[in-house]
Amino acid sequence: MAVLVTGVAGFIGAAVAERLLARGEAVIGIDDFNDYYDPAVKRARIARVVATGGDLSVLDEDFADWERLETVLGGRDIDRIVHLGAQAGVRYSLVNPHAYARTNLTGHLNLLEMARARGVAHMVYASSSSVYGGNEDFPFRVEDRVDHPVSLYAATKKADELMSESYAHLYRIPLTGLRFFTVYGPWGRPDMAAWIFTSKILRGEPIPVFNNGAMRRDFTYIDDIVTGVVAALDAPPADDRAIKPGGSKAPHALYNIGNNNPEELGRLIDVIEAACGRKAVRDFQPMQPGDVVATAADITATTRDFGFRPTVGIEEGIPRFVDWYRDFTNR
Repeated sequence: MAVLVTGVAGFIGAAVAERLLARGEAVIGIDDFNDYYDPAVKRARIARVVATGGDLSVLDEDFADWERLETVLGGRDIDRIVHLGAQAGVRYSLVNPHAYARTNLTGHLNLLEMARARGVAHMVYASSSSVYGGNEDFPFRVEDRVDHPVSLYAATKKADELMSESYAHLYRIPLTGLRFFTVYGPWGRPDMAAWIFTSKILRGEPIPVFNNGAMRRDFTYIDDIVTGVVAALDAPPADDRAIKPGGSKAPHALYNIGNNNPEELGRLIDVIEAACGRKAVRDFQPMQPGDVVATAADITATTRDFGFRPTVGIEEGIPRFVDWYRDFTNR
């Protein structure tokens, strides 16, 4: 039996596949290697995972295409799913909304149908801290109302949670949604702050600082994220009618996966400057549509149920990223 990992060439997907392989799991990965950002980064991630060894199959396919998904997975034994594939990015949803509807809505439905048809033991899927919208209660709790998304990306992730609730209720499929908070680290995405700031600082270019720097984020290091994903995979919610984190009485739970220590944007830039060994030229800009001022994760339930405790702060994680970035770009 194998674990199906969608978005296996993505930032989190590749790291999760690597962790699963390291503990002896068979992994079937699926990714369409699209050009939302440079596919060469995705290919390099896969090459890294392959080099670690283990029982890995990688399928270059679009999981939003149901007929192809059924065909390529036909005859393969899958007992669990880690669904991390998605169209990411808040700002890109303003210019290409249909990509979000196809990948995040149709694609998520396809994975739910796959889970139902295969009778999988558990499906863990990626939600996002974006579902909290402009929530002003801190830290964000999975019990909070999330009915007012401020971006289409956030709306699709909330829709994924709702679809999952219906499938858990109707078909009693164990499902766990993870609301990730601002993931960063080696092998990250070029559209995220750590990468953008590092690349521009090293080139001597101005960095965009939105909302004039009055932003806070719960920056979470990739290794901590992966630990949370694997811990969740190993603990499917019980079908016992008890209320789960997030409020469901079905076998469906929601958890925050964050660092539980929000940092000022200016502090992040300070740490990147120190790691790069040069000062940034800060281009202060207004708030961007679809963005939020601050995020902060309440991880009480995550710690209680999984023993989840983040171990890496930005003072340690950012220098690791900058070292990796220098090495990667020099290659």
